[in-house]
Amino acid sequence: MKPEGAFASTLKMAEATQSNAELLEWPKKDKRRFLHAVYRVGDLDRTIKFYTECFGMKLLRKRDVPEEKFANAFLGYGPEQSHFVVELTYNYGVTSYDIGTGFGHFGISTPDVYKLVENIRAKGGNITREPAPVTGGTSVIAFVKDPDGYIFELIQRPSTPEPLCQVMLRVGDLERSIKFYEKALGLRVVKRADRPQQKYTIVLLGYADEQETTVLELTYNYGVTEYTKGNAYAQVAISTDDVYKSAEVVNIVTQELGGKITRQPGPIPGLNTKITSFVDPDGWKTSRKFLMYKERVFNQRKEECNIPTCDLN
Repeated sequence: MKPEGAFASTLKMAEATQSNAELLEWPKKDKRRFLHAVYRVGDLDRTIKFYTECFGMKLLRKRDVPEEKFANAFLGYGPEQSHFVVELTYNYGVTSYDIGTGFGHFGISTPDVYKLVENIRAKGGNITREPAPVTGGTSVIAFVKDPDGYIFELIQRPSTPEPLCQVMLRVGDLERSIKFYEKALGLRVVKRADRPQQKYTIVLLGYADEQETTVLELTYNYGVTEYTKGNAYAQVAISTDDVYKSAEVVNIVTQELGGKITRQPGPIPGLNTKITSFVDPDGWKTSRKFLMYKERVFNQRKEECNIPTCDLN
């Protein structure tokens, strides 16, 4: 006999709740890591020269797509199969972009910040904060601005397996963002620092401790709930074993906390890579910031989801 009426409705709701609860546990088991950050630059060769000579990155690959009027390059401190890298996109004829106030900086760890800063200075780099311990702490840091205006924080550490170690974004509701990234991405809080005198709080989220891997740094400035996103910084890519299940999880989380899926899960036409894209509750969307899940097909990376000046939906 089939259940009827209110009982049947209650039963369906209970089954849906149980199913959702099981899905929300899955990101904790998924083998994920940060793959790359995508952003736009006004002169690709100039930026490659700066990153290789000043930061010591390696050019991993570069390609030109004249039929779509863009070129891009991947740079980092090790192979894409095992390291977080940057993907620089150059759109023909576009020489500058608006970074906005929401994007913060990238982080690079180094055994000797002072030595690295002097090397950058000798090559004409723009040092915006001289090497010194952080306020109220002992970690030595410095800040450098690249030719397009992106800020890089240089962090002194004895050694690290992942020198390209941070992506910092500003958010308007820190607790909401923490919940979003924990539930949707399976990230965990690895560090939190409250600075009431300076009126800000930072939280680091990652898949391992900050000394071991790349982390996402969220900054909340007291009383600031919105930021401009500009059109320069695009997205972070994260691997997943199941892009479809990842999208199901994100769909549940966005209903609770905000944000939305901007690209339904599926393959890129003619390629083996499958992706899904979504925005977080702070409005990093379309041509701004969204996170892209990517299946682990590392030997076919030339089919990356590169978005030039078109809409990022």
